[in-house]
Amino acid sequence: MANILVLDSGVGGLSICQALLSQLEGVQIRYVADDACFPYGVKGEAFLIERLSQLIKFSEQRFEFDLIVIACNTASTLVLPALRSLVKIPVIGVVPAIKPASALTQTKKIALLATPGTVSRPYTQQLIDDFASDCEVVRVGSRVLVDQAERLLNGLVLDVDAIERELKEIIADDQVDTVVLGCTHFPLLKDVIAPFLPGKGFVDSAQAIARRAESLLVDLPHKASNDDKHFVMFTGAVPENKVFESALKKLGMSHVVLSKFDI
Repeated sequence: MANILVLDSGVGGLSICQALLSQLEGVQIRYVADDACFPYGVKGEAFLIERLSQLIKFSEQRFEFDLIVIACNTASTLVLPALRSLVKIPVIGVVPAIKPASALTQTKKIALLATPGTVSRPYTQQLIDDFASDCEVVRVGSRVLVDQAERLLNGLVLDVDAIERELKEIIADDQVDTVVLGCTHFPLLKDVIAPFLPGKGFVDSAQAIARRAESLLVDLPHKASNDDKHFVMFTGAVPENKVFESALKKLGMSHVVLSKFDI
C-alpha cells in the first residue's frame, strides 16, 4: 500500500487527492493543509522553502510515506529543487496545464485562471513560450476564487456575484474556448464556474499528477502500513462540521481522520 504526503496551504490540494484516489489503487493520503500560513500565493520563495521543509520534517516524524506532492502551483514553481535536495523520495509539483490546453484549443486563444502570483511569475511565461507560443493567453489572477473554494468545502454561502466578477474578462471573450484552472483550488469550484462560461472547455493538472505518481510508484518499494485511513491535518483551525466531512467523501476520502498538525 502506497502512502502519499500531499501539502498545500489550504484545501485546494484535495482536488489532487481526488485524482490520486480515482486513478491509483491502494493509496493512502496524508494531507497537510497549512492553513496557519494560508495562502501560499502571496508568500516569497525563502519563506516557502523554509516552511515546506519544516512541514516535511515534522511529517516524517509522524508518518512513513513513499512520495510527496506539493499541491500548490505557486509553491511548486519556487521550491521543488530545494525540497528534492532534502529528501530521498520523489517530490512532484503542480504547474498550470498550459501544454494540454494548447493542444485542445481550436481558436488558439486560451485563458489562464490562477492566483495573481502564478499568472505573473516568469515560470508561467516560460510555460507559455515553450508550449503555447502559437496561442494567445488571457491571464486572470484571482484571490477571491481561492477564498470561495475554501468556503465551498466548509459549507459556507458563496458570493456568486463576486465569482462572476472575477470571470468577467473570460465571459466577455468569445474567442477563448479553453480555460486552464491554474490553481488547485479552482477545480473544486468548477461546477460553480462552468455555468458562467458555457461552451468553454476546462483543463487542470490533477490527472497528469496522478499519472506521474503512478509511474513513479511502480518502481518504488512501498513502506508497510496497516492503516486503511486517510489523514487530513491542519496547522491552524480544524474544520468541525459535517459538511466538510461530506465533501471529503465526495472527493473519494471515505475513511478520514481529521486532526491538528502542530509545528
